[in-house]
Amino acid sequence: MCKELPQREMGTTIKNTSKEELAKKAINDALKALRKRHLLEEGAHAPAFIALSKPIISQGSEWKEKVENLELELQQCYKAQSRLSEQLVVEVAESRASKASLQEKEATISDLQEKLTQSREECSQLKADLDEKIKALELVVSENKEIRAQLEEITIKAKHAEAENKMLIDRWMLEKMKDAERLNELNALYEDSMDRLRANNLEKLARLQVDGVVRQSEEGAEYFVESYVPSGFKNKIHAHEGGCASILFEYNSGRLITGGQDRSIKIWDTNTGSLSGTLYGCLGSVLDLTITHDNKSVIAASSSNNLYVWDVNSGRVRHTLTGHTDKVCAVDVSKVSSRYVVSAAYDRTIKVWDLQKGYCINTIMFHSNCNALCFSMDGQTICSGHVDGNLRLWNIQTGKLLSEVAAHSHAVTSMSLSRNGNVVLTSGRDNMHNLFDIRSLEVCGTLRATGNRIASNWSRSCLSPDDSYVAAGSADGSVYIWSISKADIVSTLKEHTSPVLCCSWSGLGKPLASADKNGVVCTWT
Repeated sequence: MCKELPQREMGTTIKNTSKEELAKKAINDALKALRKRHLLEEGAHAPAFIALSKPIISQGSEWKEKVENLELELQQCYKAQSRLSEQLVVEVAESRASKASLQEKEATISDLQEKLTQSREECSQLKADLDEKIKALELVVSENKEIRAQLEEITIKAKHAEAENKMLIDRWMLEKMKDAERLNELNALYEDSMDRLRANNLEKLARLQVDGVVRQSEEGAEYFVESYVPSGFKNKIHAHEGGCASILFEYNSGRLITGGQDRSIKIWDTNTGSLSGTLYGCLGSVLDLTITHDNKSVIAASSSNNLYVWDVNSGRVRHTLTGHTDKVCAVDVSKVSSRYVVSAAYDRTIKVWDLQKGYCINTIMFHSNCNALCFSMDGQTICSGHVDGNLRLWNIQTGKLLSEVAAHSHAVTSMSLSRNGNVVLTSGRDNMHNLFDIRSLEVCGTLRATGNRIASNWSRSCLSPDDSYVAAGSADGSVYIWSISKADIVSTLKEHTSPVLCCSWSGLGKPLASADKNGVVCTWT
């Protein structure tokens, strides 16, 4: 297109030039013809003028007529010359205009030629870039083919590894089931031995009955306690302002420890319902409590993002454990050593603390917040219940997730370990209470009631000391008690006027204590 345009313009210019030349040539020819004719006429009329100059009277009129005719012709020639001159002027003006137009078009042709040259250079550059891009594309395509081949190889290896992994998991599960069967057999033998021991020592145990509580104490051994199903109300204590979220009994004692929204921790004598002591220093609401096995230290989880450790005898704060970035909602102390404490907060972390050092020694991070947790009997495993409804087991040393199971369809609110450490009780916002075999994470019991509704994300249920009963509070103010062996309700206690948040059973077998959202604590016998 760029080539055709200059050619057309050049053709037009050539045509205009040829017209101008033809016009000039025609004018010149006309002038030459006029001059020649004028000279011929002058030559032809010269004798006539000479003759006229002679005094020949006879020829005067004839020559006069000829003179007039010649003058008339001369005038006509002058007029023709004038017209030709005007035409020449017009043609010259048109020639100048055509010349100016020709110059403009020549300048346009030069510009177009420059643009054409520039376009050709750009076209060459684009062609070179296109060649480079094609080469790069070919290289990428070849690399893609190689990567696909490698991916296929890796996929095949992954499938083989997955098959091997599945086979290993099946073998591991089989071995685990065998181990569980062996442990069940050993537990059965242990239970049989304990039953025979109880039968043999029944008379001796009857003599050691104190306040309706049967127990046997041996040096280095824990108490064996028979739990009683509470049937009546004993004491009603207005313990805290704003609500009481956590209660627990001292080990092998009737003294009750309570923590509330008023930032205080109180110790009560359940026999008389009187206050024995108060622990101050907590800067937030108390959400959970635990106590060391020697009953010397009380540890509280607080909404101030900290944990507080008190010396019970002096009433002073021994440690303030900082590190969590949100409210601490669960705490437990190791059942092997009073040195290690585990806590969970709403910053999606579980922390392990060393009370001798006074700081955190391990942190476990997970995407779901933990509402409740407890130590295993050997102190090597952490059992945690989460907002997503799952029960998880963690290695305390490495912080690795050992196993998990979907315990509830809604958030887990409470966890309680059995006396022998083989069963864990979980409660959830789905208003169910499940018993899991901690060795296999299989459900070994499910408890529910029509009127029982969990009141909050931190509602705490509990197991009886002999692992025969489960007690749980409800949003209607009732306390429900189930028999584990019967999987049915054996008692319903009604005295609270607001939702019951937590329950705790004395290690002596009685009493049972419960606390509600108004801060009222009731004891039941």
